[in-house]
Amino acid sequence: MPDRTPAEIAPAAVEQGVAKASRRWDSVAVGSFLAGAYIAFGALVAISVSSGMDPEFWGTLPTLFLGAAFTLGLVLVVVGGADLLTGNMMLLPMAVLRRRLRPVAVPKNLAIVLVGNLAGAVFVAYFFAVAAGVVGDVGSPPGSMELLTYERLVGITDSKGGSAGAWEVFLRAVACNWLVCLAIWLSLASDRVTGKILGIFFPIMAFVAMGFDHVVANMFFLPAAMFAGVPGLTWADVTINLSIATVGNLVGGAVFVALAYWYLYLKDEPG
Repeated sequence: MPDRTPAEIAPAAVEQGVAKASRRWDSVAVGSFLAGAYIAFGALVAISVSSGMDPEFWGTLPTLFLGAAFTLGLVLVVVGGADLLTGNMMLLPMAVLRRRLRPVAVPKNLAIVLVGNLAGAVFVAYFFAVAAGVVGDVGSPPGSMELLTYERLVGITDSKGGSAGAWEVFLRAVACNWLVCLAIWLSLASDRVTGKILGIFFPIMAFVAMGFDHVVANMFFLPAAMFAGVPGLTWADVTINLSIATVGNLVGGAVFVALAYWYLYLKDEPG
C-alpha cells in the first residue's frame, strides 16, 4: 500500500508548489541549474547504454534501454532535490487552483527555472558530453564508442530538430509532461526512496521509449548535437523545438495533471 492515497497526494503536491514558489530567486536559480544538469546526465547515460544496438537485430529494444537509463535524471531531481521546469508546471498551477498562490508567482518561477535548467543542460552537453569525448563526431574512429554515441545522438535528434512538424512536437510534448508529472505525482505517494524511484521509473521510461518531447531533455540533446557537428541541424531548429516543447509541456502538466487532480480531489474541499 502507498504511504498516501491519491486524495492525500493532492494536498502534498499543493504544499510542494507553495514551497517552490516561496524560495528566494537565487536559491531557485541554483536548484534549476542542478536539475538541468541532472536531466542531462540521465540523457547522456541513456545515449551511452543504447549506442551500437543495430535496430535490424534489436528492433525497438534500444528505445527501452534509452528510457530505462534516462530515469536517472528525474530520480536525481526528486530524491536529490532540485527545481525542474516540467515538474513546476504541475505543482505551481495546482497551488494556484487551491488558492494558496497568486497566479503571478507561476510565470515568475517558471522563467527563472527555465533559464537555470537551460544553463545546466547546456553545461553538461558541452563539457561532459562533447568536450570530454563521451559523444564523438563524424570523424571519430570507426567502431569506436565515440562514433557509436555520436550516431545514437544523430538518431535521437533527427526527429526533434527538423523532420517533425510543429503540431507533432506539440502533441509529443503534451503527452511527455503528462507522464513526467504523473511520475512526480506517484513519487509523492511514498516517503521512502525506493517507493519514489519505483513511482518515477515507469512513466519516465515510457515517455522516452515513445519518443515524446521533454523540453529540458531537449535542452541537452539538441545543443549536444550542435556542439558535435550533427549536419542539418541549426540553432533556429533548436529554438523552435524548445519553444514548442515548452508550450506543450505546460499544457500536459497544468491541464492533464494539475487541473484534473484538483478537480478530482480538491475542488470541493474547504480551503
